[in-house]
Amino acid sequence: MRFKFLALTLFTFLVFNCKQPKAYLSKIEGKQIQIADTLTSDSQIEAFIKPYREHIQKKLDSVLAYSMHTYSKSEGEFNTAIGNFMADAVFDEAFPIFKSRTGKNIDMVLLNHGSIRSNISKGKITFKTAYELMPFENSIIVVALKGTQIDSLVSFLCKAKMAHPISKLKVVINKNFDVVETTINGQNIEPYKIYYVATNDYLYNGGDDMNFFKPNEGIYRLNYKIRNALIDNFKEVDTIEPLRDDRFIQLK
Repeated sequence: MRFKFLALTLFTFLVFNCKQPKAYLSKIEGKQIQIADTLTSDSQIEAFIKPYREHIQKKLDSVLAYSMHTYSKSEGEFNTAIGNFMADAVFDEAFPIFKSRTGKNIDMVLLNHGSIRSNISKGKITFKTAYELMPFENSIIVVALKGTQIDSLVSFLCKAKMAHPISKLKVVINKNFDVVETTINGQNIEPYKIYYVATNDYLYNGGDDMNFFKPNEGIYRLNYKIRNALIDNFKEVDTIEPLRDDRFIQLK
């Protein structure tokens, strides 16, 4: 009897106190399921999604403005009509917001050529046009820079040899890409004057190798997306007909 009791006690101890072996993941298996017409849709999910899809599609198809021509970012070596439109639109929409909050003026705008993701086609401009043109969630930031940093900005533009969109800044270079003239709002750039430059958060953080925004004399976040500025501008102007001009040119 005593032996049975000891055996039972030992068995209970082993069951509840011995560590169980750990399980380890040794292999993951999966298979690719081709999305094709043979896959049947779920009628309940489709019924749930349908009103949202229709609402979004109706919103995207809403007409904002009209474009007189088709515009592409490839049409211009140092400035393009579409880039000029975008930079000017950001200036026009951000300026009153910045002015009302700070009492200061935006002096110029700098965006990047790579952020222009589609053409503006001749005809109706819709919300969809704005989302295709600017699919990113970049927001407008105003950076306070001294004139000496503006010189670095201009030097970057000359070396980049690309039509980065600018507004209120004028740059003239010679055939050797040396700067002949630079002005902001028609005035020579003063080395120690503070200029307020509207750009986007991607470029402010060094995107496209634009490393001249830091250090600075202050930053102002408008919480206003570039895309929303374009949409607001489309609504206001009704018809767009931007042009290439002399804001960034090379002398022959």
